[in-house]
Amino acid sequence: MLIRARIENHNEWLFLEDIPEKYVSNHRLSERQVSIRHAPVHMKNYQLSTNGLFLLYSEMNFSETVRIETEVSGDAIASQFIFCKDKTGGASRGSRYRQSRHNIRYIPAQRQFYEVRPDQEYIYFLIVLSRDYYFNLVDTGTPIHENFIGEIDKGTPASFIGEDLYVTPEMRKSIDGIRECKQDGDLKRMFTDARVMELIMYQLEQFSQFLKDEKNLLQDEDVSKLEYVREFLEQHYISPPTQRELSRMAAINESKLRTGFKRYFGTTIYDFITRLRMVEAKRLIVEERKNNMYEVATSVGFKHQASFTNAFKRYYGFPPSGVRT
Repeated sequence: MLIRARIENHNEWLFLEDIPEKYVSNHRLSERQVSIRHAPVHMKNYQLSTNGLFLLYSEMNFSETVRIETEVSGDAIASQFIFCKDKTGGASRGSRYRQSRHNIRYIPAQRQFYEVRPDQEYIYFLIVLSRDYYFNLVDTGTPIHENFIGEIDKGTPASFIGEDLYVTPEMRKSIDGIRECKQDGDLKRMFTDARVMELIMYQLEQFSQFLKDEKNLLQDEDVSKLEYVREFLEQHYISPPTQRELSRMAAINESKLRTGFKRYFGTTIYDFITRLRMVEAKRLIVEERKNNMYEVATSVGFKHQASFTNAFKRYYGFPPSGVRT
């Protein structure tokens, strides 16, 4: 299975991998870091490959509008995640995950072109699985797979769901886990398999929820209002407004705000705020070396240190004091 990509009319490949399509349970992993720094591209790639699997984590931006040519030879199922932000505009901390989308696609042998703009910074996370690997990893006999498997059997390019969806906090944690894994050898292989399966499970769970009630599909106007609420919370999670106040600000029914936010973003408003607080708290402890937990707690919106400690332990599985151990 050949997977490669380059900028149209340029000879240098952004990535190029030829991997066996057959799934092997005791496969070995191959990893490498690749940097490309010449006009019009600035790209830093982490690549992992093995039998039936290619994984790419890429941070990239471009000095001019370009078209990227991608080519896959051999049946492949691609789990794709794209995060982008404007290069200008005063984005806040954590904004590397703004404007995010994901989907699962069946890609028979084909060549495609995508246009990317110079005013965006991108994080692209891609998992390409051979058909054999995917069928060994996922139970394709479930009802949600029926249409997708039908398209695969016909050899027709297909997306699992008609529109790309927002990347949930759980998916982000899985991606970060894969990227930051310090294990090697068999432990690395087991960890990678588990996280890839976990990530696809989160995708399928969101797809299922999105498709469950066709009558309540969100309209474009509703999505715009929900995106406004998300961006507002990213800026004001330390002291967020009530859901009633949010609904008034976004001019959306309070009930639709609650159900629509959960449906579209895959998390409740409360859990979304909690995640923002926990990520910032961990950053303060790790990057800024804050060791006064009361100060950290108040910095992310908690009035009491005990409440912060309990919330941190529920989210990460260990107390704030255990972050650097």
